Amino acid sequence: MMEEILEQVQSGKLTVKEAKEKLATYENLGFAKVDHHRKKRQGFPEVIYGEGKTAEQILSIINAIRSNNNDVLVTRITKEKAEYILKKYPEFIYNELAQILFWREDTKEDSFEGYIAIVCAGTSDLKVAEEAAVTAEALGCNVRRIYDVGVAGIHRLFDNIEEIQNATVSVVVAGMEGALPSVVGGLVSHPIMAVPTSVGYGANFNGLSALLTMLNSCASGISVVNIDNGFGGAYNAALIYQIAKKGVI
Repeated sequence: MMEEILEQVQSGKLTVKEAKEKLATYENLGFAKVDHHRKKRQGFPEVIYGEGKTAEQILSIINAIRSNNNDVLVTRITKEKAEYILKKYPEFIYNELAQILFWREDTKEDSFEGYIAIVCAGTSDLKVAEEAAVTAEALGCNVRRIYDVGVAGIHRLFDNIEEIQNATVSVVVAGMEGALPSVVGGLVSHPIMAVPTSVGYGANFNGLSALLTMLNSCASGISVVNIDNGFGGAYNAALIYQIAKKGVI
Protein backbone atom coordinates (compact mmCIF):
# COMPACT_ATOMS: atom_id res chain seq x y z
CA MET A 1 0.00 0.00 0.00
CA MET A 2 2.80 2.45 0.89
CA GLU A 3 4.53 1.83 -2.44
CA GLU A 4 1.29 2.52 -4.34
CA ILE A 5 0.77 5.81 -2.50
CA LEU A 6 4.36 6.93 -3.18
CA GLU A 7 3.96 6.06 -6.87
CA GLN A 8 0.76 8.16 -6.97
CA VAL A 9 2.65 11.11 -5.46
CA GLN A 10 5.42 10.67 -8.01
CA SER A 11 2.92 10.60 -10.88
CA GLY A 12 1.07 13.64 -9.55
CA LYS A 13 -2.17 11.78 -8.78
CA LEU A 14 -1.79 12.56 -5.07
CA THR A 15 -0.48 15.63 -3.28
CA VAL A 16 2.00 15.25 -0.43
CA LYS A 17 -0.72 16.30 2.03
CA GLU A 18 -3.14 13.66 0.70
CA ALA A 19 -0.41 11.02 0.88
CA LYS A 20 0.34 11.91 4.51
CA GLU A 21 -3.35 11.51 5.38
CA LYS A 22 -3.45 8.09 3.72
CA LEU A 23 -0.25 6.97 5.46
CA ALA A 24 -1.30 8.22 8.90
CA THR A 25 -1.59 5.37 11.41
CA TYR A 26 -4.24 7.13 13.48
CA GLU A 27 -6.82 9.89 13.21
CA ASN A 28 -6.88 12.64 15.84
CA LEU A 29 -10.44 13.58 16.79
CA GLY A 30 -9.32 15.85 19.62
CA PHE A 31 -10.84 13.76 22.41
CA ALA A 32 -9.62 10.47 20.90
CA LYS A 33 -6.95 9.16 18.55
CA VAL A 34 -8.49 6.41 16.43
CA ASP A 35 -6.00 3.66 15.58
CA HIS A 36 -6.67 2.78 11.93
CA HIS A 37 -3.77 0.31 11.68
CA ARG A 38 -4.88 -1.92 14.59
CA LYS A 39 -6.28 -4.56 12.23
CA LYS A 40 -3.04 -4.72 10.25
CA ARG A 41 -1.02 -5.20 13.44
CA GLN A 42 -3.30 -7.42 15.48
CA GLY A 43 -5.86 -8.91 13.11
CA PHE A 44 -8.88 -7.04 14.51
CA PRO A 45 -9.88 -3.33 14.32
CA GLU A 46 -9.76 -1.08 17.37
CA VAL A 47 -12.55 -1.81 19.86
CA ILE A 48 -14.48 1.08 21.45
CA TYR A 49 -14.99 0.98 25.22
CA GLY A 50 -18.33 2.72 25.62
CA GLU A 51 -18.40 3.34 29.35
CA GLY A 52 -17.41 6.91 30.24
CA LYS A 53 -17.87 8.18 26.69
CA THR A 54 -20.86 10.20 25.50
CA ALA A 55 -23.07 8.93 22.70
CA GLU A 56 -21.76 11.75 20.50
CA GLN A 57 -18.14 10.76 21.15
CA ILE A 58 -18.88 7.11 20.39
CA LEU A 59 -20.61 8.07 17.16
CA SER A 60 -17.64 10.21 16.08
CA ILE A 61 -15.24 7.32 16.69
CA ILE A 62 -17.53 4.94 14.80
CA ASN A 63 -17.66 7.34 11.85
CA ALA A 64 -13.84 7.38 11.75
CA ILE A 65 -13.63 3.59 11.93
CA ARG A 66 -16.27 3.09 9.25
CA SER A 67 -14.55 5.62 6.94
CA ASN A 68 -11.71 3.09 6.74
CA ASN A 69 -14.07 0.19 6.00
CA ASN A 70 -13.38 -1.48 9.34
CA ASP A 71 -15.76 -3.58 11.42
CA VAL A 72 -17.20 -1.97 14.55
CA LEU A 73 -17.34 -3.33 18.09
CA VAL A 74 -18.45 -1.20 21.04
CA THR A 75 -18.40 -2.73 24.54
CA ARG A 76 -20.07 -1.56 27.76
CA ILE A 77 -22.55 0.64 25.94
CA THR A 78 -25.93 1.39 27.51
CA LYS A 79 -29.22 0.94 25.70
CA GLU A 80 -29.74 4.71 25.52
CA LYS A 81 -26.36 5.31 23.87
CA ALA A 82 -26.88 2.36 21.52
CA GLU A 83 -30.27 3.70 20.40
CA TYR A 84 -28.59 7.02 19.56
CA ILE A 85 -26.05 5.20 17.36
CA LEU A 86 -28.71 2.98 15.76
CA LYS A 87 -30.51 6.05 14.39
CA LYS A 88 -27.58 6.59 12.04
CA TYR A 89 -26.53 2.96 11.68
CA PRO A 90 -29.72 0.86 11.83
CA GLU A 91 -27.83 -2.11 10.39
CA PHE A 92 -25.77 -2.41 13.59
CA ILE A 93 -26.70 -5.14 16.10
CA TYR A 94 -27.19 -4.37 19.79
CA ASN A 95 -27.24 -7.00 22.54
CA GLU A 96 -28.67 -5.39 25.64
CA LEU A 97 -27.64 -8.15 28.05
CA ALA A 98 -24.02 -8.06 26.84
CA GLN A 99 -24.14 -4.25 26.41
CA ILE A 100 -22.40 -4.66 23.05
CA LEU A 101 -23.06 -2.88 19.76
CA PHE A 102 -21.36 -4.26 16.66
CA TRP A 103 -21.30 -4.52 12.89
CA ARG A 104 -19.36 -6.91 10.66
CA GLU A 105 -18.87 -6.48 6.92
CA ASP A 106 -18.18 -10.18 6.35
CA THR A 107 -21.25 -12.04 7.61
CA LYS A 108 -20.79 -15.21 5.57
CA GLU A 109 -20.79 -18.45 7.51
CA ASP A 110 -17.38 -19.62 8.75
CA SER A 111 -16.44 -22.95 7.14
CA PHE A 112 -13.98 -23.72 9.95
CA GLU A 113 -15.36 -26.55 12.09
CA GLY A 114 -13.77 -25.28 15.27
CA TYR A 115 -15.62 -23.17 17.82
CA ILE A 116 -15.25 -21.31 21.08
CA ALA A 117 -17.21 -22.79 23.97
CA ILE A 118 -18.59 -20.12 26.29
CA VAL A 119 -19.15 -22.00 29.55
CA CYS A 120 -21.11 -20.17 32.22
CA ALA A 121 -21.55 -21.29 35.83
CA GLY A 122 -24.90 -19.69 36.66
CA THR A 123 -27.67 -17.47 35.37
CA SER A 124 -26.37 -14.57 37.47
CA ASP A 125 -23.14 -14.70 35.42
CA LEU A 126 -24.94 -14.41 32.08
CA LYS A 127 -24.17 -10.73 31.53
CA VAL A 128 -20.43 -11.43 31.52
CA ALA A 129 -20.83 -14.67 29.56
CA GLU A 130 -22.87 -12.91 26.88
CA GLU A 131 -20.26 -10.16 26.65
CA ALA A 132 -17.76 -12.92 25.89
CA ALA A 133 -20.03 -14.75 23.44
CA VAL A 134 -21.06 -11.67 21.45
CA THR A 135 -17.48 -10.38 21.37
CA ALA A 136 -16.27 -13.67 19.91
CA GLU A 137 -19.06 -13.65 17.33
CA ALA A 138 -18.32 -10.03 16.40
CA LEU A 139 -14.68 -11.05 15.86
CA GLY A 140 -15.79 -13.68 13.37
CA CYS A 141 -15.63 -16.83 15.50
CA ASN A 142 -18.02 -19.76 15.73
CA VAL A 143 -19.50 -19.84 19.24
CA ARG A 144 -21.41 -22.38 21.29
CA ARG A 145 -23.04 -21.38 24.56
CA ILE A 146 -23.10 -23.86 27.45
CA TYR A 147 -24.85 -22.05 30.28
CA ASP A 148 -25.86 -22.82 33.88
CA VAL A 149 -23.42 -25.70 34.41
CA GLY A 150 -21.81 -24.64 37.68
CA VAL A 151 -20.29 -26.96 40.25
CA ALA A 152 -23.33 -26.79 42.56
CA GLY A 153 -25.04 -29.18 40.11
CA ILE A 154 -22.01 -30.73 38.47
CA HIS A 155 -24.08 -33.37 36.66
CA ARG A 156 -25.23 -30.55 34.35
CA LEU A 157 -21.60 -29.98 33.35
CA PHE A 158 -21.04 -33.68 32.66
CA ASP A 159 -24.14 -33.77 30.46
CA ASN A 160 -22.41 -31.17 28.22
CA ILE A 161 -18.77 -32.14 28.63
CA GLU A 162 -18.32 -33.71 25.19
CA GLU A 163 -19.35 -30.49 23.45
CA ILE A 164 -16.92 -28.54 25.64
CA GLN A 165 -14.10 -31.04 25.03
CA ASN A 166 -14.50 -30.72 21.26
CA ALA A 167 -14.06 -26.92 21.34
CA THR A 168 -10.94 -25.20 20.00
CA VAL A 169 -10.77 -23.05 23.13
CA SER A 170 -13.14 -22.36 26.02
CA VAL A 171 -14.06 -19.22 27.93
CA VAL A 172 -15.24 -20.27 31.39
CA VAL A 173 -17.19 -17.69 33.39
CA ALA A 174 -17.95 -18.10 37.10
CA GLY A 175 -18.62 -16.09 40.24
CA MET A 176 -19.04 -17.13 43.89
CA GLU A 177 -15.92 -19.25 44.65
CA GLY A 178 -14.96 -19.49 40.96
CA ALA A 179 -14.30 -23.24 40.91
CA LEU A 180 -15.70 -24.05 37.45
CA PRO A 181 -12.55 -23.32 35.36
CA SER A 182 -10.51 -25.76 37.50
CA VAL A 183 -13.08 -28.50 36.98
CA VAL A 184 -13.27 -27.90 33.24
CA GLY A 185 -9.48 -27.58 33.07
CA GLY A 186 -9.09 -31.13 34.35
CA LEU A 187 -11.38 -32.50 31.65
CA VAL A 188 -10.26 -30.81 28.40
CA SER A 189 -7.11 -30.71 26.26
CA HIS A 190 -7.43 -27.15 24.92
CA PRO A 191 -6.68 -23.68 26.41
CA ILE A 192 -9.13 -22.13 28.85
CA MET A 193 -9.75 -18.43 29.40
CA ALA A 194 -11.12 -18.09 32.92
CA VAL A 195 -13.32 -15.07 33.69
CA PRO A 196 -14.22 -14.35 37.34
CA THR A 197 -17.39 -12.39 37.96
CA SER A 198 -18.37 -10.08 40.79
CA VAL A 199 -21.39 -12.29 41.57
CA GLY A 200 -21.44 -13.57 45.15
CA TYR A 201 -22.09 -12.81 48.81
CA GLY A 202 -19.91 -10.60 51.04
CA ALA A 203 -16.83 -12.82 51.32
CA ASN A 204 -16.73 -12.96 47.54
CA PHE A 205 -15.35 -9.41 47.76
CA ASN A 206 -16.97 -8.40 44.45
CA GLY A 207 -15.20 -11.13 42.53
CA LEU A 208 -11.82 -11.10 44.28
CA SER A 209 -12.32 -14.55 45.79
CA ALA A 210 -13.24 -16.00 42.38
CA LEU A 211 -10.21 -14.28 40.81
CA LEU A 212 -7.83 -15.71 43.42
CA THR A 213 -9.33 -19.19 43.06
CA MET A 214 -8.77 -19.12 39.32
CA LEU A 215 -5.22 -17.76 39.67
CA ASN A 216 -4.43 -20.56 42.14
CA SER A 217 -5.97 -23.32 40.04
CA CYS A 218 -4.12 -26.64 40.08
CA ALA A 219 -5.43 -27.43 36.58
CA SER A 220 -3.04 -26.73 33.71
CA GLY A 221 -3.83 -24.63 30.65
CA ILE A 222 -5.86 -21.93 32.41
CA SER A 223 -5.28 -18.23 31.80
CA VAL A 224 -7.18 -15.70 33.91
CA VAL A 225 -8.47 -12.26 32.95
CA ASN A 226 -9.81 -9.48 35.16
CA ILE A 227 -13.09 -9.55 37.09
CA ASP A 228 -16.17 -9.27 34.82
CA ASN A 229 -13.91 -8.98 31.76
CA GLY A 230 -15.87 -11.14 29.33
CA PHE A 231 -14.46 -9.09 26.47
CA GLY A 232 -10.85 -9.81 27.44
CA GLY A 233 -11.47 -13.53 27.77
CA ALA A 234 -13.20 -13.68 24.40
CA TYR A 235 -10.54 -11.59 22.65
CA ASN A 236 -7.76 -13.92 23.79
CA ALA A 237 -9.86 -16.92 22.81
CA ALA A 238 -10.45 -15.39 19.37
CA LEU A 239 -6.69 -15.05 18.83
CA ILE A 240 -6.24 -18.77 19.60
CA TYR A 241 -9.21 -19.59 17.37
CA GLN A 242 -7.68 -17.67 14.45
CA ILE A 243 -4.33 -19.43 14.86
CA ALA A 244 -6.07 -22.81 14.89
CA LYS A 245 -8.10 -21.81 11.85
CA LYS A 246 -4.96 -20.87 9.88
CA GLY A 247 -3.46 -24.26 10.72
CA VAL A 248 -6.47 -26.09 9.27
CA ILE A 249 -7.56 -24.02 6.26
